[in-house]
Amino acid sequence: MRIFNRSHVPWLIFVVLATIAASWIYFGNFHPRRLPAGFGLPPWLVQKPSEHRSVGGTPLGLTYGTIAFAIFIFATLFSVRKRVVLWRLGTLQRWMRSHIWLTLLTIPLVVFHSGFRLGGPMTTLLMALYVIVMASGIYGLALQHQMPRIMKERLPAETVFEQIPHIREQVVIAAEKMRDSFKPAPPKKTDAGAPAPSPLKTVTSGSTPMASTVGDISTPTARAKTVVGSTIIAAPLNPSPSVAAVGAATKPEAPLPGAVASAKPGAAEGDADSEAVLVEFLERQVLPYLRAKRGERFRLGNSRFSDDAFRFVKLRVPEVYRSRVEEIQAWCDERRMLDLQTKLHHWLHAWLFVHVPFSFLLLMLTAWHAFVTLFYY
Repeated sequence: MRIFNRSHVPWLIFVVLATIAASWIYFGNFHPRRLPAGFGLPPWLVQKPSEHRSVGGTPLGLTYGTIAFAIFIFATLFSVRKRVVLWRLGTLQRWMRSHIWLTLLTIPLVVFHSGFRLGGPMTTLLMALYVIVMASGIYGLALQHQMPRIMKERLPAETVFEQIPHIREQVVIAAEKMRDSFKPAPPKKTDAGAPAPSPLKTVTSGSTPMASTVGDISTPTARAKTVVGSTIIAAPLNPSPSVAAVGAATKPEAPLPGAVASAKPGAAEGDADSEAVLVEFLERQVLPYLRAKRGERFRLGNSRFSDDAFRFVKLRVPEVYRSRVEEIQAWCDERRMLDLQTKLHHWLHAWLFVHVPFSFLLLMLTAWHAFVTLFYY
C-alpha cells in the first residue's frame, strides 16, 4: 500500500501530534530543564515522585508501555483480519493504514518507556526483537512502493503467480512436440497383401515439422512474439489427395514454395541438415533450460546470450525455418519473464517470513515482561 496519498494525511498528522505530546510530557516530567521557557507542563500533567529508579516503572513509563503493548496486540490482529475477509470490522485498507501508522507511533513510546536505556537481559532481548520487527516492516513497506514500478518496467506481460508452473509445463510440452516433429518418423510396416499405393496419390513430402505449435501456448509473451509468420506456417506444404488426382488429368497448379524447394537438387539434404541443427539446439540448450527449476543457472537465462545464440541459429537455417527459431526464442523469453516474476514475487513476500514470526514472539515476550513487572517488582 502506498502511503503517498491523501488517505494517509490524517494518520500522519495524528502520529506527528501524538509524538510531540508524548515528548513534551516525557521531558516535562523527567527533564524539565530541557524544555524551552514557557513550555512547562501544567501541574495536572506532572506525576508524583516515584520510588522506581527506572523510567519504565513510573506511572508515566507504565502508561507509555501499556499504549505500546495495546498497539502490538492491534497490529497482530491485522493478520487475523486479512484471513477472515467476511468480518465487517472496517475495510482492509483502513486496517492497513492504522497498522502502519500506529506501529510507527510505538517508536517514541518504546523509547520513552525505556528511558533511552536497554536495562537487563530481558529488556535488551525485547528491544532487539522490536528493532527486527520494525526494520522488517519498514523494509516491506519500501518494497511495496518500489516493486510495482520495477515490475512495470521489467515485465511486459504479468502472469497470475499461481499459473506459472502450469505455463512452464505448457512451454516444455510445446518444445518437445516441435523436437519430435523434426525427427524422421519410423517406417510403417506394410501388409504383404495390401495393394501398392497409387502413383497419383504419391506426393513428395516436404518438411513435416513445419506444423505450427503456436496454438499450444496461451501466454501473453509467447503470443506476442510468435504472431509474426504464423500465416506462412499454417499453409500446408503438401496438396491434398484430391488435388493430386485432379492434377493428373488437368493442368497442374503452381507448386507451393516448399514443394519447389524440395524439388531442387540438394534441397532435401539442406532441410535435413537444418532440422538436425534445430533438434540439437533444442535438446542441448532449450529443453534443459525450459525444464530446469532455476533457469538463471543456464546461459539462455541471460537475455544477451540468448539473443546472440538465436541469431547464430537463424544464420544456420534457411528462411523457411526462421519462423520456428523465433517461436523457440519466444518460449525462452517467456521462461525468462516467468523466472523474473517469480524472483520479484519472492522478494515482495520473503520479508514476511521474518516480520510475522518475530512479531508474535515480541508480543508473547512483551506480555511476559508486563506480567513480571506488575506482580514481582
